[in-house]
Amino acid sequence: MIVIIIVAVVAALMFIGFGRTVRIVPQARAYVVERLGSYSRTLDAGLNSVVPFIDRVRARVDLREQVVSFAPQPVITEDNLVVHIDTVLYFQVTDPKAATYEIANFIQAIEQLTVTTLRNVIGGMDLESTLTSREQINAELRGVLDEATGKWGIRVNRVELKAIDPPGSIKDAMEKQLRAERDKRAAILTAEGARQAQILTAEGAKQGAILTAEGAKQSAILTAEGERQSQVLVAQGQAEAIGTVFEAIHQGRPDPQLLAYQYLQTLPKLANGDGNHTWLIPSELTRALDAFASGFGDRRTEQTSTPGPAASGEAAGPPQIPPVVIPARPAADGAAGPRSIRGEQAPGTQHLERDDARRTG
Repeated sequence: MIVIIIVAVVAALMFIGFGRTVRIVPQARAYVVERLGSYSRTLDAGLNSVVPFIDRVRARVDLREQVVSFAPQPVITEDNLVVHIDTVLYFQVTDPKAATYEIANFIQAIEQLTVTTLRNVIGGMDLESTLTSREQINAELRGVLDEATGKWGIRVNRVELKAIDPPGSIKDAMEKQLRAERDKRAAILTAEGARQAQILTAEGAKQGAILTAEGAKQSAILTAEGERQSQVLVAQGQAEAIGTVFEAIHQGRPDPQLLAYQYLQTLPKLANGDGNHTWLIPSELTRALDAFASGFGDRRTEQTSTPGPAASGEAAGPPQIPPVVIPARPAADGAAGPRSIRGEQAPGTQHLERDDARRTG
């Protein structure tokens, strides 16, 4: 019975010793091992062995990239405005021994270093530059932190400003400024749109006026061409009519008496026009009347050669041509009535009545 107890105790001690001897390190982890209180070695991922009761694991270090968000910190800008800045830090432990022995709490150390560096950087910038220069601030913070934490076995990968909160009064002023700027841009865009609309409208009116003028020009040209063709055709028709009449007159061989008679028939038409109160008789009219009178004179000579009233001892006088009466349109003063050619004289005209002796010459 005693032997069994001893064997059980030895087995338990061996099991406990084996458990303390074997160490399984997970992936992306590192164990810092101390032997009798001093640094011995760093255990990497996998199966590792240590001396029980002599070696012990001092620290378990995570080798993955870690993200730490720090609380908002008040920072004074160059133009004496207090802003609260919230930062986010991305870092990774590259040396577990240095991270364990060089700094007591590297997270707290990084936070304090970030705050002091941020105040130094923001203190040389005004509010507007702070709000618009985040990339520059991030780069400066990363450079300073990476240089300071290098001896701690930590590499700072990125530093981001998560939020920059200016005072409430500054926010209101910024909102008013932004609203005014947007109103200004809207007014500019509206004016630009109105200007473009007016330009396009004027261009359209110009093109319309040009097209209208071109249409009127073409219409006037076509109208003038039509009138010209019409006048040409009318003139050709009149020429043909005159030629036909002239040919008919020459073929008919009219005597001077017929021409004189037609001349006298045309005279009344001279007074039919509006305002024809005074008119002139051409000198050719006397020639036509002479020819007309000579015709009647020849007939009278033939009649006197035959026995007639002259045999009774009475001398026959020359025939008298009655005066030609041409109706005239009433004048404006109310004087109206037919007017005789007798008594009307004008330069280049003669009396229509002549002595029969001159006609018979």
